[in-house]
Amino acid sequence: MDMKTMNVSLVGVGGQGILLTSDILAKTAALAGLDVKKSEIHGMAQRGGSVISQVRFGEKVYSPIIPDGTSDLLVSFERLEALRWRHLLAPGGKVLINDMNMTPVTVSSGQQAEVTDLDERLRAEYPSALYVDALAVAKEVGNTRTMNMVLAGALSVLTPFSAELWHQAMQERIPAKLVDMNLKAFEAGRARAVTR
Repeated sequence: MDMKTMNVSLVGVGGQGILLTSDILAKTAALAGLDVKKSEIHGMAQRGGSVISQVRFGEKVYSPIIPDGTSDLLVSFERLEALRWRHLLAPGGKVLINDMNMTPVTVSSGQQAEVTDLDERLRAEYPSALYVDALAVAKEVGNTRTMNMVLAGALSVLTPFSAELWHQAMQERIPAKLVDMNLKAFEAGRARAVTR
């Protein structure tokens, strides 16, 4: 596959499956024959803290770090995190947002005020973002723990990789007994993204 380096930032909070999703994206790019670099920051991930994973792939990638303002894709597993990490997005970059609110630890602990105008701010910042209610889709599939694979499916339509490559990466990364349910969630997310 001949392509320029593509930068993807996946953001959210601990426990949402961001790291597994970024592993699968990285594996998919590697299966396509591309050079891949990945980095992650998950300081207080176990406590619902902010998590970011960055995946870069292309003919030759020299660093796993995506400089501010150069992410071709910003995938936010939670709505508020989409605003927190907006500085990563390149001009003309695409945004995928899980249409879900999680109260951040800093708000629930009283360290920060709650954002009351989130809908308006998101619409102003990302007028052409793709929103997917991944939790609702995962419930339809039958397992809310597959929410991240719903988002992976939606993400897949924004990448140059075939569904078959994504499936192969998932089969190599997910335990065998969980593959079918996760593939079902992936396909549901893919279908949801295509119909929007």
